[in-house]
Amino acid sequence: MSDRSDKKKTAKAAPAPARLSVLKTYKLFVGGKFPRSESGRVYEVTDSRGGWLANAPQSSRKDARDAVVAARKAFAGWSGATAYNRGQVLYRVAEMLTGRREQFAAEVADAEGLSVEAALAAVDAAADRWVWYAGWTDKIAQIAGGANPVAGPFFNLSVPEPTGVVAVLAPQKSSLLGLVSVLAPVIAGGNTAVVVTSAAAPLPALSFAEVLATSDVPGGVVNILSGDTAELGVPLAAHQDVNAIDLTGAGGDAELATQLETAAADNLKRVLRPADEDWTADPGTGRLLTFLETKTVWHPIGV
Repeated sequence: MSDRSDKKKTAKAAPAPARLSVLKTYKLFVGGKFPRSESGRVYEVTDSRGGWLANAPQSSRKDARDAVVAARKAFAGWSGATAYNRGQVLYRVAEMLTGRREQFAAEVADAEGLSVEAALAAVDAAADRWVWYAGWTDKIAQIAGGANPVAGPFFNLSVPEPTGVVAVLAPQKSSLLGLVSVLAPVIAGGNTAVVVTSAAAPLPALSFAEVLATSDVPGGVVNILSGDTAELGVPLAAHQDVNAIDLTGAGGDAELATQLETAAADNLKRVLRPADEDWTADPGTGRLLTFLETKTVWHPIGV
């Protein structure tokens, strides 16, 4: 009995089998769903040191057209929702983003070459910016509209309304905070959006789509495409059902920005030209008001 007992004591546990890593498959976000690119293409995404991170879907012109269709379909419901309701939805986005703070910090650190502390600060700033715009949803009308004095027995009221479907070329270097800073004001005002991510650093934006999908944002309100900015920007700028375009992501290519602005003029799109931006600064109300139109209503007094 003693020999058997000794053998049991000296026996070693079998080594655990090696575990294969589960690599994330990044997808587009169109109409509230996560399709692969229609073309089936992908491209390699590397970190700031050139190390491979993942393959991202390379969107095609067909993907861009599908995203516009989804955005147009969602526009009536989103623009018709109360401003208070839109604010609640945007606040929920901030809640969900905060709940995945460490994941986004890791992706931002890889994308922008930041320290962990700086990346965490960037994620916190992005969440704070969503809260800031959430608070503006029911206050926009107070600064952009009002009653106008007229010489006659009429009420004359100016009311801001959303422009429609807005194509947004996200900043190339600020993968999350910059993305939030250009997207949030578009949808806070009741517009729907087709976003082209940073070409070199799309992963935080593609992961952010998962936050949107679980944050009560109706399908199609935000559509996110990754790929070549020029390849996607040209058909979006020329698309007849896109009402406005933000050219921020084309800021590093003056020739491309001019080409897109020329194409946008065909159906009189509103165009926000690229400019040097400090995404950590107070954003003000400029972007909120850029994609709003003013409707003036006359009504006889006493009727």
